[in-house]
Amino acid sequence: MAMHQISLADDGYGDGVHRNIIFEREFLVMGFLTYLINGLSLGSVYALIALGYTMVYGIAKMLNFAHGDVIMIGAYLVFICTSNAGMPAIVSIVIAIGCCTALGMIIEKIAYAPLRKATNLAVLITAIGVSYFLQNVALLVFGSNPVSFTSIIPWKGLTFAGGQLKITGNAIIAISVCLVIMIVLMWFVKNTKPGQAMRAVSEDRDAAVLMGINVNATISLTFAIGSGLAAIAGALLCSSYPSLTPYTGSMPGIKAFTAAVFGGIGSIPGALLGGLLLGIIEILAKAYISSELADAIVFAVLIIVLLVKPSGILGKQIKEKV
Repeated sequence: MAMHQISLADDGYGDGVHRNIIFEREFLVMGFLTYLINGLSLGSVYALIALGYTMVYGIAKMLNFAHGDVIMIGAYLVFICTSNAGMPAIVSIVIAIGCCTALGMIIEKIAYAPLRKATNLAVLITAIGVSYFLQNVALLVFGSNPVSFTSIIPWKGLTFAGGQLKITGNAIIAISVCLVIMIVLMWFVKNTKPGQAMRAVSEDRDAAVLMGINVNATISLTFAIGSGLAAIAGALLCSSYPSLTPYTGSMPGIKAFTAAVFGGIGSIPGALLGGLLLGIIEILAKAYISSELADAIVFAVLIIVLLVKPSGILGKQIKEKV
């Protein structure tokens, strides 16, 4: 019997099982890393969109629910410039940023500026109305049929571990762009006069007026920055998910708002953290639980976080005088 056991070991049976176990572990690890990177990529897009929500709320104390539709407009502009006009991707993005920046300022001047002293409910209803207006304009101009968005990132990406781990060019660019924009934006808010004006208006609008700060111009600048970032987010989103319709920005906009609340609305680092975590949770839920339940899981996690910390992960409790 002992000799028989030795012969089995010598035949390599045990080594084969051991190699299979190692291979399965490596496969699971590489699969998890792939999902994690995809989650960071999607979360980076959510973070860019969430910046628009968190900046507008932090400074103007209002929720711009039309922000998701600005993403859609930006994506259509990039599509028209690249596919129809044959422009280089970078030129198309610059044009989309410029147009969305102007659109954001126009929306603020026409729809929101007259409501500076209105109730929050009136502002919220106006924002929903602007959202539906932009969707219907897009339906009239572009139609309801989805268009195939060609990725603006031709780079295929990188592969590791003999091809088991692949990081797409879309993921690398999305994460890199998000981090660079976040660093630049935080530097801008902290070290420039317009950025310091934003912080002052966010802290106390009346005191900012007494200090000579143009509150209306500061709020317009906030809308301009947020809308310009929405154009970048739209191009990155459609590069990874290449179906574009007039409703493309609706669900990402809601999820990005969720990310802003998740991280702490009004906080720029909170928008980054909330977006990244939301993207990771969504991708992992689709991979390991159910693609149909992924959205429900995302919002369930949000509810749990807010029950524990109502101000969000990096948000601060604000005491209001009554």
